[in-house]
Amino acid sequence: PRHRLRNGRLNQTAYSLFLFIRDIAGGDIVGWIDHQLADNAGSTNLAAARAALVDPLRHVYGISDKVIAMALATLLMGAGATRPGWFDVGASFIAVDTLVHNFLHRTGILDRLGANHPYGAACYRPNGCADIIRTVSTRIDARPFNRTFPQAFPRFVQLAIWRYCAQGYLNICNGNRIDDRHACQNRYCQLYLSCDRKSLI
Repeated sequence: PRHRLRNGRLNQTAYSLFLFIRDIAGGDIVGWIDHQLADNAGSTNLAAARAALVDPLRHVYGISDKVIAMALATLLMGAGATRPGWFDVGASFIAVDTLVHNFLHRTGILDRLGANHPYGAACYRPNGCADIIRTVSTRIDARPFNRTFPQAFPRFVQLAIWRYCAQGYLNICNGNRIDDRHACQNRYCQLYLSCDRKSLI
């Protein structure tokens, strides 16, 4: 309580992560990741590899699946050249925020696939946003964008959707540009003819 920080919840998250690394990871988070992936890494069992990391980390106070996915994707892909199997697992992580979820809703993708759900934990459940993006990524060859990319690159596809929507990037499909009570009227959007233009409310 005496720490001079503005948000007590962040204090709890910091201590919780410290205790996780100390008590669960034995003070060696890299070794813990290696151990968790030892029986699961590889392109044939990426779901099990992701679960081996995400499920224990859900016990760290105050972090969501989105934050875990973002952090692990960056860490695993960044160290992938020196840690066998890490890049493939990192590249398979998908972080779903409101921009990504709302894009899938507005375009009608969730409705077409019978996957309508509110933003939140359901985005990571079977047939949720993450599953849909992961399936789509198998039909997009990422190598023409960068020859070092894997053919199927879920994290890259998710990031492309986010950048299409985010105000700091293409700034096209978001609540600043579209009145959530009505269908989108942006006829200059490259997806306009194939988009269902569903309202969020």
